[in-house]
Amino acid sequence: MTLELILGILQIILIATTPLVFAGIGELVTEKSGVLNLGVEGMMLVGAVTAFIILVITGSYFLAFFVSILSGIIMSGLFAFLVLNLMSNQIATGLALTIFGIGLSSMLGKQYIGTPIDGLSPWFFVIFSFVIVFLVSYFFYKTKAGLILRAVGESHNSAHALGYSVIKIRCLSILFGGSMCALAGSYISICYAPMWQEGMTAGRGWIALALVVF
Repeated sequence: MTLELILGILQIILIATTPLVFAGIGELVTEKSGVLNLGVEGMMLVGAVTAFIILVITGSYFLAFFVSILSGIIMSGLFAFLVLNLMSNQIATGLALTIFGIGLSSMLGKQYIGTPIDGLSPWFFVIFSFVIVFLVSYFFYKTKAGLILRAVGESHNSAHALGYSVIKIRCLSILFGGSMCALAGSYISICYAPMWQEGMTAGRGWIALALVVF
């Protein structure tokens, strides 16, 4: 096995696993707060189709990623409202969010299937994935806010007794998770495979969930 072959394999692995890193980090923060969100796949798909449509319409990569992240925040905000305010079942709500995301992305992207775009180099996001892992790790174990978030996830009654707003902290964690999932989806449709196709995340949301659990 030559050095060039090894480097080529590593390059493929880094580019292919970057969306799993973004989605996994987002779900990790959500779960650390004590909430299980099974809507990762749906949020990734909505993020992917939103970024693709905005890029086709405006030609702006920045706007595409910005609106994509915003769509993830809206999707996860809906989940947060149902789970935290209406006290709905987390598992059922997360599954419903995935089904909703699959259907919504399919409907929005139907007329954009096969539309050509100029893809963006994935290497910036590959590097950013390492940075975000470091920042989240630092946040969890080196900051007071990270300690509070973990305390909410491990014992929300104790955290509440100390005067911390459990609902607010969990809501912010869910919103961050949604934004990361949407970013992962937009990376797939603009950088990894610059196109739109129904169900193009191909189960990566479930893989990210499994990685977080393990």
